[in-house]
Amino acid sequence: MTRVQASVVVLLVLAAAFAGWGGWTYWQAGQPSDAEVARDDALRAGRSGVATLTTLDYQTIDAGFARWLDVATGPLREELSSAQDASKLQIAKAKTVTTGTVLEAAVTELDTSAGTARVIAAVEIMVKPEAGEQAAKRSRFQADLARTDAGWKLTGLAQVPYVPA
Repeated sequence: MTRVQASVVVLLVLAAAFAGWGGWTYWQAGQPSDAEVARDDALRAGRSGVATLTTLDYQTIDAGFARWLDVATGPLREELSSAQDASKLQIAKAKTVTTGTVLEAAVTELDTSAGTARVIAAVEIMVKPEAGEQAAKRSRFQADLARTDAGWKLTGLAQVPYVPA
């Protein structure tokens, strides 16, 4: 093999290696990072959890509370569980159906190593009393979440007051 042929072979090997590295780098750039996946999962669970906890039909109250407990863990689940009987009586007496729809939501904090996240959400809650007109109410909520073996669950939920600038 001549020097020219050897140089051509070396250049071809280098070009193939560079093309392979470039392709691998391009492919990796299109893949979401672990933090992005965790953020998306937390956001999805936060939206769903807030909608669930702002929705309840007095006619199917036991199923509604079961859904509430299913999306909660830790302190929020304990609070919901301990107040369940009193809340059921109050809701049955009021005879209302509330339906929460999350209009917008965002992850404001994410700690993947601790498995915690915070989501804020703008929610429209439709309140329909047994007798009377349905009314829409808009609220903002902050939801704290924890990653569990069953996925992200809410550990806290608080209404955020509106403060005009």
